[in-house]
Amino acid sequence: MAVSEQQLDAYRQSGEKVRVVRDEIEGNDVFGVVVAWDDSTVMLRKPSRRVVKLSRSYYYMSAAQDRVIPDGQFPS
Repeated sequence: MAVSEQQLDAYRQSGEKVRVVRDEIEGNDVFGVVVAWDDSTVMLRKPSRRVVKLSRSYYYMSAAQDRVIPDGQFPS
C-alpha cells in the first residue's frame, strides 16, 4: 500500500524526520525529511544532505516511533 498524499504533505509541512522501511532488515531503513513526491516516488533529504528517490510502495513512518513491519508487507 502506497503512502497517501495527505500523509506525505503532513510530513513535508512539519519537517518531521521519517523512517522508510524497505524490507525486514532494520539496517536497510532510510531516514530523512520528505522534500517532494510524485505518483510513484518520494524524495527524501538524508541527514548527510544527500537527496534520495524512493518508491512510494515502501512503508513510511515517523522516525520517532518504534520500528513496525506491517503484516504481509514483505515476502517471507
